[in-house]
Amino acid sequence: MAKEGNAAEAQLSPAELRGVFGANLRRLGQDAASISALCRDLGINRTQFNRYLAGESFPRPDVLHRICRFFGVDARILLEPVTHIRDTPRDLLRHPFIANYVGAGMMGLSEEEFPSGFYRFSRAAFSEEERFVVGLVHITRRDGFTFLRGFEPKEAMSMHDLPTDPASREFRGFVMPQAEGIAAMVSRNGAVTTSFNYLSRAAALANHFWVGYTVRTTPENPSGRRAARLVYEFLGHDTHKVLAAARSTGYRTASELVPFHRQQLRVNDPFR
Repeated sequence: MAKEGNAAEAQLSPAELRGVFGANLRRLGQDAASISALCRDLGINRTQFNRYLAGESFPRPDVLHRICRFFGVDARILLEPVTHIRDTPRDLLRHPFIANYVGAGMMGLSEEEFPSGFYRFSRAAFSEEERFVVGLVHITRRDGFTFLRGFEPKEAMSMHDLPTDPASREFRGFVMPQAEGIAAMVSRNGAVTTSFNYLSRAAALANHFWVGYTVRTTPENPSGRRAARLVYEFLGHDTHKVLAAARSTGYRTASELVPFHRQQLRVNDPFR
């Protein structure tokens, strides 16, 4: 039966397809104060909008993109009833309920603000009072989004009796712009742990450091940390710099930190 249904949909005439789109547009706009107000919000001529509603024409690609972004749907509104589309899983950050809040600006982080490439980071260890974690992350951009990828130190995993293979140590996340810096949500595979990171560019001559803090999602523990200062140092794609930094990753003492990292972490000043 499913195959028959798909075949029938594939054989819809142009007029029938325009009718599907017109019906979807009426349903999507039913909560608007008025058609005129909706047209103003969409930036579409009222006469042309009425032709869409009547199933007389399709919008240009740029106009369709504007309509889809406004209502939080995708181009399937040309082919399928919108009720079917909204019953299927959606991109969470683009869900209409949070798209203008959590999802806003997800694609607005420029290379100038936070360039792609490798970064060395340092922070106080969460479970080791006198030690620090030094690691590498790689920032990439795909489909307009900014992503983060790295690996937990083997020692950090083994001390909690967790597997130390690369797949178990890997973490990934997304980076988004904030009013005075950037924020990142980072998780290990399966979202078994998650951390929130905030960074802003440091006022340094080199202009390739970001400083801030990281917070992990764990219960309060009198013998451990849930928040710590964080330093990112941009290494770019320089193979020699990246390999040299990779050799220094893992647990480190304060004296083993890069001097600028140690200064920004203020190792003798508790994080508040």
